[in-house]
Amino acid sequence: MGVDSRQIVLLLLLVVTVVSIIIALILSLVTSVDIPLSPGTKYGMVFDAGSSHTALYIYQWPTDKENDTGVVSQTHVCEVEGPGISSYADDPPGAGKSLVHCLDEAMSIIPTKKQRATPAYLGATAGMRLLELQYKATADKVLAEVSKTISRYPIDFRGARIITGQEEGSYGWITINYLLESFMKYSFSGHWVRPISSTIYGALDLGGASTQISFIPKVDIKDAKEKTEFKLYGFPYTIYTHSFLCYGQNQALKQMLVKATQGKDLANPVSIPCYPKGYRENLTLQSLYNSPCTMKSAPSTPLTQTLSVIGTGSATECYEIVKTIYNFSSCSGDPSCSFDGIYQPPVTGNFFAFSAFFYTFNFLNLTSGQSLPTVRSALEAFCARDWTELQSSFPKERQDRLRDYCANANYILSLLLDAYKFDNESWKSISFMKQAANTDIGWTLGYMLNLTNMIPSEAPSTMRAQNYSVWAAAIFFIAFSLALGSLLLFSHFR
Repeated sequence: MGVDSRQIVLLLLLVVTVVSIIIALILSLVTSVDIPLSPGTKYGMVFDAGSSHTALYIYQWPTDKENDTGVVSQTHVCEVEGPGISSYADDPPGAGKSLVHCLDEAMSIIPTKKQRATPAYLGATAGMRLLELQYKATADKVLAEVSKTISRYPIDFRGARIITGQEEGSYGWITINYLLESFMKYSFSGHWVRPISSTIYGALDLGGASTQISFIPKVDIKDAKEKTEFKLYGFPYTIYTHSFLCYGQNQALKQMLVKATQGKDLANPVSIPCYPKGYRENLTLQSLYNSPCTMKSAPSTPLTQTLSVIGTGSATECYEIVKTIYNFSSCSGDPSCSFDGIYQPPVTGNFFAFSAFFYTFNFLNLTSGQSLPTVRSALEAFCARDWTELQSSFPKERQDRLRDYCANANYILSLLLDAYKFDNESWKSISFMKQAANTDIGWTLGYMLNLTNMIPSEAPSTMRAQNYSVWAAAIFFIAFSLALGSLLLFSHFR
């Protein structure tokens, strides 16, 4: 090959290299450009209308990140006075009136110029599901009244509805993993990236009338009814989620009382080992069988009959009674079955237990990762305490809550161990938490994120830009390697 030919080859290699570098740089720069929206803050409101109470959550986020992930933070929580809206079956307008204080409070927090653009939702959970089962027309009236009240305010009200148990469970799962940045994380380079070693957490929720479990199992989900699929930030997720109606804390304890009193001579006081020693109370049968969760087992005797109960304070005996509220025989020894014939794959991974799980264990100082034997010992000691001594030790605690802590704690233990099948080892994977990233854990944030499309199904543009930048860098590296290799080869044969 002559000198002129070598010069031509060298020139062509240099041209190819320069052009490749220019293309790579252009691709990197063009796809990395983000078009900013007008700066500012946007707000959102969600009423959590639970079985025992209602709370209003106010969230805010920067508008320049809206629909491109964004960072949503909790601004304020207002606890509605009085019981849950399902308790207003005899006075539907009262359900609407109960929300006024928190609505007024919200209007004092959200700037006036932002209010009409503030999306607002009301989601009713298991209490209203039970009311709808008994009296659908009444449930509709209650929802109509709360909608009428909220609609009077200058906000973007998008409706009140009863959410399903599966929605409640899956939205709680979204909330946890969103707050812990399991789906997406904002990098120091100013881009949204998916963490390489991301931990996806399971969710354990316990309300007054239902309880939910949601997690990604290691095995295929065999029952399609228990499967929920999401595509979040461009990645697919398939979770197992189930909601047990009638197994929230309050309804479970009502079932426990039914089991404890069935077959007993009601002319004499009935011993309740889940209640503290020395506690006494008179109940009517009507108060035990006034729920769809217990009415099927109501006796033929008049429900106006009164019975007396007396606490005996035994954690061991309480636990044994609580276990009787589940129907384990319907599972026929199937390890992939929780209770009542419900399919559940084996629990795996780390879990956050929140709502009543946290409140009960927090009162008992059991939210610091204590071992299962330590938890059992703590419950034995607490349940053995005398009612009078408990009242003097916790004078500010509501009497009904103080009475129920032993029962609730044993129910939680039984639900997690006997129903969901956690064991000594997997117990360590459960964290009892109220908040993550200074935001309350629950279904409300996930619900709003979903309905406002704040978690897009596709990857954020900044993440896509980062991916394109990687390709650009790869093109540059390949072009540079080819050019360098060709030059070295050319020099060798020269």
